[in-house]
Amino acid sequence: MICLLGARLRRRLLISLLVLGALLVGLWAAIQRVPGFGSWLADTGRSVVGPRPVAWVEDWAYGVEDWVNRQTRSGEKPVAYWEVPSANSKAGSAKSKRERANRLPGSGRPQFELAAVGPVHDSFSAPGDGSWVPMTDALRPDAPAVMLKTLLHPDRSRSWAVVAVVAVDLGQAELHPVAGLQEPESRTPEAKGYNRKGLIDPGDHSRLLAAFNGGYKSTHGYYGMKIDGITLVPPRSLCCVIAAYDDGRLAIRSWEAVSADEPSMRWWRQAPVCMYENGKANPVLNMPGFGWGASSVSGTTVIRRSAMGLDASGKVLFVGIGDFTTATAIADAMHHAGAANVAQLDVNFSFPKFVTYEPRSAGSSDLLATPLTQHFEYTEDDYIRKPAERDFFYLTRRAADAS
Repeated sequence: MICLLGARLRRRLLISLLVLGALLVGLWAAIQRVPGFGSWLADTGRSVVGPRPVAWVEDWAYGVEDWVNRQTRSGEKPVAYWEVPSANSKAGSAKSKRERANRLPGSGRPQFELAAVGPVHDSFSAPGDGSWVPMTDALRPDAPAVMLKTLLHPDRSRSWAVVAVVAVDLGQAELHPVAGLQEPESRTPEAKGYNRKGLIDPGDHSRLLAAFNGGYKSTHGYYGMKIDGITLVPPRSLCCVIAAYDDGRLAIRSWEAVSADEPSMRWWRQAPVCMYENGKANPVLNMPGFGWGASSVSGTTVIRRSAMGLDASGKVLFVGIGDFTTATAIADAMHHAGAANVAQLDVNFSFPKFVTYEPRSAGSSDLLATPLTQHFEYTEDDYIRKPAERDFFYLTRRAADAS
């Protein structure tokens, strides 16, 4: 009888563990695949137990996912997300675009081109890694490219770790910030009356190029933001800042390096400490356990991340979205692409994204969001009809080039 009870107990425990495992797998799949579920679950958890326990659970869950991937995907080869034209076809395409551009009124700008940077690791790459592919503007298909894209595989130990990088010609494009309906929180008296719309200005739809996510929620570090002359969140020391000046310049630097110039800034948004500054990597990138952001999600956590960078001249903007990346991996990919200064924006499956826009139908002014890759969580209404709860950035052609 005792042996029989022991066998039944072991069987029940085994069944319970299998059911629990299946529930956890199903929950993780729902977080990764059901739009908005992951962020809702995390926010609900934070409201009950606070941000630190939720961050610890997220970090643990991503660690388990990485362990499983390393056991099951170690033999995979790096994969390309899009086809890269051959040298001959690229030359023909560039020539035809220049010819079309010369027929456009007022078009005197050269084709935006960057030299190929090649793969991060020569023996570990997908076809086309580091080659820049022009991105067609669906609103102006005959206009020369303002944005280029490339793919990089920066992590030798994870062939599935990938960073998609978009390069933007700031001579022809302009960056705009938008505060979300809820984030970042209003932390100053003047911010209480700020009118938050969470949408791209309708007046910019005709020259719209793309949009992408902003920075951390306030609870994850209270990184500062100033927009439309209103300081929503006061600046923090020892943070990176993305700042636009009255003269049109854009900067990504440590706050201490540029804080004296704050009166001449049109807007600014802070991020965790700069990943790269003046071409040099931040030493904390390789520091195990460093919380990249004010949580236990560290720089070694393998997670989706987004970043923004500038080249040394300040004339080329880089936006990167990395899947299954550590802080070091996405930072090195951004630097390899050409960024001398790099700031991490956000992390997690639900938030980092990059979308372009196309007409709903030929001649229509109604726009649809289209993802850079099919791996992002997005809707066709993102940022144009569906107000964003969190801050974001968008890109437009400069007015002179959009006329």
